[in-house]
Amino acid sequence: MRLRALAEFTFLLILLPASVALAAKPSDHAAGNPAISTSPEAGAQEVPKNDNDFSPRDFQPPPAHITVANPPATVIQRTWQDQVSWAANLVLVILGYVGIMMAVSLLKKIDRQTGYAEAAAETAAATAQAALLNAQAIVRAERPWILITIEPSRSKENTFTIMATNRGRTPAVITENALRRVIAIDETHLPEAPEYRKEKTAPVPSQAVLLPGESTPIEPFSREDVRALCDSEERFRRIETWEERIYIYGKIIYKDLNAPADNPPHETHWCCWYIHGRQNSGLVMAGPPEYHSHS
Repeated sequence: MRLRALAEFTFLLILLPASVALAAKPSDHAAGNPAISTSPEAGAQEVPKNDNDFSPRDFQPPPAHITVANPPATVIQRTWQDQVSWAANLVLVILGYVGIMMAVSLLKKIDRQTGYAEAAAETAAATAQAALLNAQAIVRAERPWILITIEPSRSKENTFTIMATNRGRTPAVITENALRRVIAIDETHLPEAPEYRKEKTAPVPSQAVLLPGESTPIEPFSREDVRALCDSEERFRRIETWEERIYIYGKIIYKDLNAPADNPPHETHWCCWYIHGRQNSGLVMAGPPEYHSHS
């Protein structure tokens, strides 16, 4: 490519003096040569009369080079007001950028502080919940708990006594004692929830206040009570053959002496099965889970 460009440049250098000489040569018409017409049409098509004419054929002059001159650069004269305005705008841009960066930094700090506050709040909530559970555990540990036990009689055979014992750490006051005796095929035939009749509500034991570790009798039961409960000999025979069973269930409502008066009372639900044999009998805890609960 470089050699070709150099050759073209050399050819132009050779052709340029010849073009200048031809331009300076007088025309054929001025020299008295009638072969060439001076009209524009004839000048556009020059044909020699014979082969001995050595004048150039169809010579085209080189194209004219048009040079466009750029206008002179306009020098803008800035006044001191423009310079002051430009400087003020620059200062405002710098101040705006600094303000934006400070705002972003402040927002990041606020976000971090918010995260710290949320973590502290969650920790405080967890601590409060743990403290509440601990306080409830302490209260539950210190409150009275009345449980039901069965004790056989030492003086009378096949006779049992249902006892209420305070197993808690504070005194309890028994306010209500309800119980019921029913005959059913088995525990699945008992009502889904214990049912009590107000007219059958047992009287409150004479020793209504139970100190920790104290007990009081709730209900005695013996073989003689089976005859009174059965309404016929057929029912009694079915009890003896275990085709039907005798269930005794009840509830005890009591309050904590150390608790405020407006606190709700506590309840203990219990259920027993009387096993009647031909010679010996027994009384054991039985019944669905709904019949055994504490509150």
